[in-house]
Amino acid sequence: MTTLTKRNRRVEAPAEQNEVRRDPDDEEEEDTDSKSLRLTLMEEVLLLGIKDKEGYTSFWNDSISSGLRGCMMVELTLRGRIHLEPQSTRRRKLLDRRVLVKSSAPTGDVLLDEALKVMKETEPAENVANWIELLTGETWNPLKMHFQIRNVRERLAKNLVEKGVLSTEKQNFLLFDMTTHPVTDGNEKTRLVERLQESLLERWTNDSRRMNHQTLALIVLAHTSDVLENALSALPDERYDTASSRSRSLLDADPDTESAKVTTLVEEMIWAVLAAFNKS
Repeated sequence: MTTLTKRNRRVEAPAEQNEVRRDPDDEEEEDTDSKSLRLTLMEEVLLLGIKDKEGYTSFWNDSISSGLRGCMMVELTLRGRIHLEPQSTRRRKLLDRRVLVKSSAPTGDVLLDEALKVMKETEPAENVANWIELLTGETWNPLKMHFQIRNVRERLAKNLVEKGVLSTEKQNFLLFDMTTHPVTDGNEKTRLVERLQESLLERWTNDSRRMNHQTLALIVLAHTSDVLENALSALPDERYDTASSRSRSLLDADPDTESAKVTTLVEEMIWAVLAAFNKS
């Protein structure tokens, strides 16, 4: 659904495998700067997509809306609220398995709680691809239009304004005025970009199972939202080639094959989200 912009240079082969193994369940992995704010995956992806001075996402990006709904699926799984139904003896593909609600306890995030509410009240349960489409509003079924979570980007931007990362301005675009949200805390976005870059460079591992869940999710979700290139474009040529080659080796993997190797519900959901976008 999305692709990294290719530069006109030869891309290096996927890199070495001699990195130290890390515990994927350690949510406080060292790649999360202690000075950074607690941002949700949705907020991180939006922040990557927002132009620093202009304060809005690219008008040409038609993937970020559905990508943010993919973020919801992963975030709810990270918080122990949903998961894919268990695999049967006859192994089924990721998109043949329904999303089940494990707990309906409030998350404290309004957007996540809205999504969780409609999932809990829906029978029969839907698969990941269907939920992303329904939460985005991409359905022709009038009985399911109410599943759409509306104004997601604006609501996330307001969250980031409250956290001091963005500001709010009004800009005139000839025939209309538009509310924009320029970046005010450049350090927060810099830390986010550096964390993504380092995950594909200094901290890279060829085995996705060795990656921290938050890091793996961020790479996949930035890709599905078509904002991963934003985090890599400023790299020098050689490092850009390495990072983009490694990200492609990860994102071009078969989600069903990769999910068969994992042991956690979160990893299954991350691969299921990628499978949903590959299907699109």
